[in-house]
Amino acid sequence: MSFTALDVKTLREKTGCGMMDCKKALVETDGDMDKAIDYLREKGMATAAKKAGRIASEGVCYAEVRNGTAVLVEVNCESDFVSKGEMFAAFAKEVAEYVFANDAKDVEEVVSAMADKTTEAIQKIGENIKIRRFEKYVSNQPLDSYIHMGGKIGVIVECTAGVSAETIHDVALQIAAYKPLYVNPADVPADVLDKEREIMIAQIKNDPKNANKPQNILEKMVEGKINKYYEENCLMKQAFVKDPSVTIEKLLAAQGSKVVRFTRFEMGEGLQKKSENLADEVAAQVEKMKK
Repeated sequence: MSFTALDVKTLREKTGCGMMDCKKALVETDGDMDKAIDYLREKGMATAAKKAGRIASEGVCYAEVRNGTAVLVEVNCESDFVSKGEMFAAFAKEVAEYVFANDAKDVEEVVSAMADKTTEAIQKIGENIKIRRFEKYVSNQPLDSYIHMGGKIGVIVECTAGVSAETIHDVALQIAAYKPLYVNPADVPADVLDKEREIMIAQIKNDPKNANKPQNILEKMVEGKINKYYEENCLMKQAFVKDPSVTIEKLLAAQGSKVVRFTRFEMGEGLQKKSENLADEVAAQVEKMKK
């Protein structure tokens, strides 16, 4: 598999590594981006896999809780200029209203049902608009939502009874800020854990300081890294953003509660971002207004 200068740049953005290190990683892995990320992590040069999920498009996340139902949607557009406009925000809210009112099985159903309204919004706004995804919780237990940075990040969360309104909102804020992937360590899939162990072992063996350490010590080092992985990626094991001396697990246990589930959307994650500077974007919008 071949690769280009753009691939090197993309790998650098995803990992934070130097250009030459990224080029070498792509050479060593025959241009495979995922393998190159693993290669850099094994060498101890990439700080975290989560950097591979950077925001790559424009749009907004909208979240709301109402009468025992929590809804989170992501709607995408072409430019940041449009994503901050009132008409686009109103359309995103309209998508959420449809999800509230209907038991849609998947996003294709929502897209189909909203097709006419989407076409109308495209005509008014002048950009392509896509309903990307949604999540809906219906529960008789406490629910909360949180929107960060004007819709760049959206969260909904469900806890068991006993949690205060302030605490569940703090948990939603935690999810937005600390990007957990799972609720508990038991939720981490076996294949994900196996992959992490493989990378951790490679990191340890690539460090000359560990060359003469016995196997049992190396195994303890791996277990320490696994526990660190849980602390970073499992919500209940994370240090509370407002008081790092306690974990989310302990914070909720004090109220006899725990997290049931959560969903976190980061606007545009995993999508290709159009390359366009602000001056060009504004100029394009002015031209559209003239037509």
